[in-house]
Amino acid sequence: MYLISFKIIALGLFIFFSFLSVRVFAVEKIIPKSKVQINLSFAPLVRTTAPAVVNIYTRKIVRTRARMPLFNDPFFRQFFGNEFGAGIGNREIKRQQNSLGSGVIVGEDGVIVTNNHVIEGADTIRVVLYDRREFDAKLVATDEKTDLAILRIKTNGKPLPVIGLSDSDDLEVGDLVLAIGNPFGVGQTVTSGIVSALSRSGVGLSRLGSFIQTDAAINPGNSGGALVGLDGRLVGINTAIYSKSGGSQGIGFAVPSNMVRAVIRGVSEAGKFVRPWLGASGQTINQSIAISLGLEPPAGILINSVHIHGAAKKAGLRIGDVILAVNQHTTPDDNALAYRIATLPVGGQVVLKIWRGKKIYDLNLSLIAAPEIPKRKITPLKGVHPLQGATVANMSPALADELDLDQFLKGVFFLAIKRGSLAYRLGFKQGDFIRAVNGENTSNVKALLNLLQKTYERWRITVQRDGKTLDLVIN
Repeated sequence: MYLISFKIIALGLFIFFSFLSVRVFAVEKIIPKSKVQINLSFAPLVRTTAPAVVNIYTRKIVRTRARMPLFNDPFFRQFFGNEFGAGIGNREIKRQQNSLGSGVIVGEDGVIVTNNHVIEGADTIRVVLYDRREFDAKLVATDEKTDLAILRIKTNGKPLPVIGLSDSDDLEVGDLVLAIGNPFGVGQTVTSGIVSALSRSGVGLSRLGSFIQTDAAINPGNSGGALVGLDGRLVGINTAIYSKSGGSQGIGFAVPSNMVRAVIRGVSEAGKFVRPWLGASGQTINQSIAISLGLEPPAGILINSVHIHGAAKKAGLRIGDVILAVNQHTTPDDNALAYRIATLPVGGQVVLKIWRGKKIYDLNLSLIAAPEIPKRKITPLKGVHPLQGATVANMSPALADELDLDQFLKGVFFLAIKRGSLAYRLGFKQGDFIRAVNGENTSNVKALLNLLQKTYERWRITVQRDGKTLDLVIN
């Protein structure tokens, strides 16, 4: 009987505490009961941050050629090609193209950050401040890989509102953020949302993409504007949206503030952006590779190439190593590795956590810029030979980095082909690598120039294009 009573008492206590916990949970969701709670607002935050977000207006002159209507007739173009009538009766037409975007003042000396695509190709850049002051802006540097650009305006000592940069690594999914910009040219607009995801890559925006995803409404014209945290500091630069209609559908992307800071810091006195270079590449670990290595769970990048002149080689990184983290930040894929290295300063120290032989090691690296080894020696080719009209250069890690090419490429590279030249008519293309002339290797520009000075009855030019080797024979 006592046992039954004890069970009844225990059951009663369980029901009571369960009810109590439900009541406590329910009390956490309350309606506003005071004027203070009703007046909760983002307005104080907007007042301190919005003045540092500017409108950017650009102008560029677009030149096109108008052909006589006869030469545009599909009947003639079918037989004679699209070049039919080129240069006959043509006249140049100039038109002005205007565009708009947003920017963020991040320096009291007038430094403004925006997107590269906002100002790309612009002849003039005009910045309009929150208080309607207008300034002509100077382009300091651009970085296509991150889609960022640095501008500067001169205010003759007059103060400017500034937004400080936060540590974007402190962001978490679910954090509240504000997006500030000039969508559709209607004027400065503020929208709110949350951080929907972090470290977004593979969305076709940038090779160094590790974007913040937000559902705060971002629309055309918002590009270059501010994504602000509740502490009033910049967490990102609004860059792009995913949309089927052209308007916001709740998926927007921003460049993290840590990358913004790296680009500002990496601009040299010559206005050229310099980023650190690891000198190694690899592939993302999948399940099958992880099993073969005894690595659980699948994570990291399996190194398959180490450049002889890179920081990785000097630090002792080997082919077959797996990079798990950079300065304690995990690197789940090769995009994450590229992003982490790109946010660090040239000359800075970095610790790589690697997996080697089923053990974990730390490697200390001193980061360097991609070296120009060999010197590029840019040379326009003149004379009587099949390459007349081409401009060539020696490929190096530095040049590959500038052109966003494979850092392990070597040899003589077609930097440009003059339209209408002999090289152009023979079908050579910008980006081709010249591997040999009449069977003799062309390892550098000097060797190529020596071969082009010779006289041949028949030329055989060997080039590499998109991983394929092609031979062109000219009698």
